[in-house]
Amino acid sequence: MTAKKKSMLVAGIMSGTSADGIDVALCRISPARPRPRIELVRHRAFPYPAVLRKAVLAAMNAPKTSAAELARLNWRLGEAYGDAVQAAAQGYALDLVGCHGQTIYHQGIAKPYGGRSIACTWQFGEPALIAAAAHAPVVSNFRPADMVAGGQGAPLVPLLDATLFAHPRRARVLQNLGGIANLTLVPAGGNLDQLIAFDTGPANMVIDALAQRLFGKPYDRGGRLAAAGTPSEPVLTTLLRDPYYRLRPPKSAGREQYGTSFVERLLALARQRRLSPHDTLAAATALTSRSIALAWRLFLAPHLAGTSVDYIVAGGGARNQTLMRMLATDLAPFHCRIQTTDDLGIPSEAKEAVAFALLAWHTWHRVPGNVPAATGAAHPAILGQVTYV
Repeated sequence: MTAKKKSMLVAGIMSGTSADGIDVALCRISPARPRPRIELVRHRAFPYPAVLRKAVLAAMNAPKTSAAELARLNWRLGEAYGDAVQAAAQGYALDLVGCHGQTIYHQGIAKPYGGRSIACTWQFGEPALIAAAAHAPVVSNFRPADMVAGGQGAPLVPLLDATLFAHPRRARVLQNLGGIANLTLVPAGGNLDQLIAFDTGPANMVIDALAQRLFGKPYDRGGRLAAAGTPSEPVLTTLLRDPYYRLRPPKSAGREQYGTSFVERLLALARQRRLSPHDTLAAATALTSRSIALAWRLFLAPHLAGTSVDYIVAGGGARNQTLMRMLATDLAPFHCRIQTTDDLGIPSEAKEAVAFALLAWHTWHRVPGNVPAATGAAHPAILGQVTYV
């Protein structure tokens, strides 16, 4: 094992449930109290080649596939991550890499299988290929240790939320708008035991799928397509009856709930109401905003009465101006101050990659990386597995 350094240059690699590409964040991480110091050195984004994205989406939604297809995809993604970190780290010598991998399947709640009740998760991207490309050890496979400890393996970003964004006097709600929308309530002072974090529902995953189906666009740039439509209240009322929204945290969601089947259901409702393509996309965008506001009312408001709250948004959805306008309207009753992580020095698209750099640093130093209050684990756990060069 490489000797522990006072300061380490760690690359965090993230590819989310939208499966649109790879974010790499180079971070200088140093020990400090009560939590390590993090300096973002560089952030780069690499879109998936169309043929690779097609393979990823097909594997996520496949009722049947072959062992050969899955093995090849795992290795091809390892090559893609290796290429991305190599390009992002050009001119730097990395000490460590943390790679979340591409989630192919995540089931945080135990269900019957093979005579037992099991939870399971699977993230692709062969770490030996990444280590060879980066010339540095790689920490990967972060979620299982939390699940073995009784957690759902998600969300894992709350550790970064408390480390980087805690305020001594103000509560902060960190909202990620990736494929799935998830939030973290960091109380004033940043006490991990009082933190609340969970997935609120769909975000870019559904919006992107509809932009592709209805307009032939990879995503709704700036929310301009949704801005030309009007959300259907009857459609939103029907969709918001989903029991997930009222299920108490900890809870996590993914493509299993809000993937192809959900998109088909939304399109069927749109056809029943004779919605235009713009109206349909507006409804999907409004669903993200309304489900976040519902989560705030049910699960955050009881903890925030009379407190000053900052609402800080990250992820690709932070660039969707229509979604941000809807959030401003739907969250107005909660009197929060809306910002993005860009305002605090972290590009919106880089935040989750920074989180996995921090989680890898924790693993390397044999420090737990999960937050049991967020995942539901019975105890803190050291996350991930290390692949050496």
